[in-house]
Amino acid sequence: MRYLKLGIVFATMMVSQISFSADLNALLLPYFQQRLAGVSDDVRVELKTDPAHLLSCASPEFSTPGNSRLWGLMSVMMRCGSEKRFIQVQVTAMGQYVVATRSILRGTPLDIGSITLNRGRLDTLPNQTITLTEQAVNGVALRDITPGMPLTRSMIRQAWRVKAGQQVRVIANGDGFSVNSEGRALNNVAVGQYGRVRMDSGQIVSGKVDTDGNILINL
Repeated sequence: MRYLKLGIVFATMMVSQISFSADLNALLLPYFQQRLAGVSDDVRVELKTDPAHLLSCASPEFSTPGNSRLWGLMSVMMRCGSEKRFIQVQVTAMGQYVVATRSILRGTPLDIGSITLNRGRLDTLPNQTITLTEQAVNGVALRDITPGMPLTRSMIRQAWRVKAGQQVRVIANGDGFSVNSEGRALNNVAVGQYGRVRMDSGQIVSGKVDTDGNILINL
């Protein structure tokens, strides 16, 4: 009789853990749907951690590192009050991604005619796959790309807005004043990146390149 009672208790605990695991899946889904909004319109989440190792509370909070991947097998921080624990989840996401429509040779600029959007499972694609055409257009291929190949950030770079040796305008902005001068760029720089400039005086300064090719310095 004692063994029967123990079996009933154990079975009840297992059912309770499985039930909480299902509830946790339901709570994780909206978290990842919000995280992938605008990237994926079909998200599925499967909890991989043993239910026996989960924290239990009515309203757990979830978080992921800012630089973590968006899908696939990943770790999520689960918080219940002051208690924290990492759990493993498998995130499946459907969405659009950028592929080449034709052969693109290394060093060739990409235009809207050389790329298109495909739809499929994003979690099966290489890391850093590009999902928006505007992230690829006007970029320059860093390697040969074949038709149908998904584009990743490591395959392209932004076009240089300023090239080494180019004469550029340097604009220094401070509290209530702005000073313009000129110098010669010391490195190749894309918009939004930092470039180094040798001023006519010989001084070397650095600043961010704007869309007009100016070097902006905040004092």
